Amino acid sequence: MPDGPIELRTDVAHPARMYDYFLGGKDSYDADRAAAEQALQDFPAVRLTARTNREFMRHATRYLTEQGVRQFLDIGTGIPTEPNLHQVAQGLAPDSRVVYVDNDPIVLAHARALLVSSDQGRTAYIQADAGDPEAILAAPELLATLDLSQPVAVSLMALLHFVPGDVYDIVNTLMAPLAPGSYLAMSHVTTEFDDGPDDPEGMARLLQVYVDRGIPVRPRTRAEVARFFEQLELVDPGVEVIHRWRNAGIEHPKSHDKKVSLYGAVGRKTG
Repeated sequence: MPDGPIELRTDVAHPARMYDYFLGGKDSYDADRAAAEQALQDFPAVRLTARTNREFMRHATRYLTEQGVRQFLDIGTGIPTEPNLHQVAQGLAPDSRVVYVDNDPIVLAHARALLVSSDQGRTAYIQADAGDPEAILAAPELLATLDLSQPVAVSLMALLHFVPGDVYDIVNTLMAPLAPGSYLAMSHVTTEFDDGPDDPEGMARLLQVYVDRGIPVRPRTRAEVARFFEQLELVDPGVEVIHRWRNAGIEHPKSHDKKVSLYGAVGRKTG
C-alpha cells in the first residue's frame, strides 16, 4: 500500500462514503452526508438498495466458494463493512485468498480491516483505479497473493456504472489472463424499472444526485449488462434483479424490483 499522507478530499462527496452512510456506517463527512440525505429524499429506497447489493455480494461469494473457487479479486471494494468478502469466503473455505482493489483514499485509510485473514488464507489490498486493469493485474500485491494459473473470481459489485470509458474492454482485459474455471460476478444499476425518464420515484432521481456532484454514473439495461458476459457462460438464471438471483422460493413483489434497480449476474470462463 502507498506510504505517506492520504488526501481524503472531505469537501466533496465520494461514492464509497455515501454507500457507507446508506449502510449505517460512520465514515463520512459533511459533503457526503449532504449528498446522501439528498439521495434519500429523491429516492427513499436507497438504503434498501445498498443493503440488497451487500447481500448479493455475500450470496454470490458463497455460491462461488461452493463451486470450489479459492481466489477472489474484489475491485471497487468500498469501506470495510462486515462481513467483508474474505470473511464470507474464508468462513466456508479458510484457505481462500482475496485481493481487494479500490481507488478511493478513504478505503485505503481503512484497508487494514481488510487484511485480517484466516491463518490458512491470505488477503491483500491494492490502491488502483478500475479503469486501469493492466495495472491491477501487474500489481505485486496481486501476483504475490493469487495464482493466475488457477481459477479466480472477479467481483465487481455496484462499480462499473461509476467507471468512465470502455467498461466492456476493462472487463475483457481483466478476464483474459485468468484460467478456465474463473468467474465474473457483478451487480449494476439500471433505470429499466423507472416509469419513463421523469418518474418521480425512479432510480434516475438518485443517479442525478451523483451527477450534480460531478460523479459520473451510467445505468445500463439488462441487455447491456448481459454483454459483459458474452465471452463467458452465464450461470442460471442469467442476468436478474439481484434479490431474485438464485433465490427460488423467496417471494418478492414486483414493486421491490424498482426499489432495488440493480441487475446481477455470474459467469464462468470455459476456455
